[in-house]
Amino acid sequence: MKRILLAVMAVSLLVGCKDNPVSKKIKETKQNVSNTKEAFKELNDMQKDMEELKDVTPLTNDELKSWLPEEINGMKRTSYKAGQGSYMNIAMVEATYTNEDKSKKFRIQVMDGAGEMGAAATAGVRILFSQDFEEENEYSTRRTVKKKGMKAIEEYQKNNNRSTIQFMKDNRFYFDATGTNMDIDETWDAIDELDADDLG
Repeated sequence: MKRILLAVMAVSLLVGCKDNPVSKKIKETKQNVSNTKEAFKELNDMQKDMEELKDVTPLTNDELKSWLPEEINGMKRTSYKAGQGSYMNIAMVEATYTNEDKSKKFRIQVMDGAGEMGAAATAGVRILFSQDFEEENEYSTRRTVKKKGMKAIEEYQKNNNRSTIQFMKDNRFYFDATGTNMDIDETWDAIDELDADDLG
């Protein structure tokens, strides 16, 4: 906390100089302070949710499997796994969808944060979603976004048109979706076809 306060004081001393050569660092420092505050807030909210979720019964393998559609945007389900987290008492499901010529592939993984182990497993992920960031280089982009009231992390690999989207639904279900030969918008379209509101 002392380091945060020192950073704030440094920002207040330099903020008046818009053309200062360290203006970029000032902006980054302010963002880091903001992210730290959000992380503390999320930690408090998360502890309350964990207390509630640990007493909730996780979805069964059959419930998770029945939620998966047979087809998404012209891509048929080619494989699925359910119960791979059962040895830790965590409900999970994974499915892969491909189009007819196999040029596109969509993979979705869902973890249920219900139950004592599920609540603990999704806790760390929620802290990540409390941050705000945006990164880009010649090969990839990575940023946080708000979609339909949810915080999400989008990653896009430019050289091979591969997208990854992660988000939490209702502070319970963790989604990790990957689109191969699919841009960010196409991957979000596939996620929408899953109808996350039907879970739980």
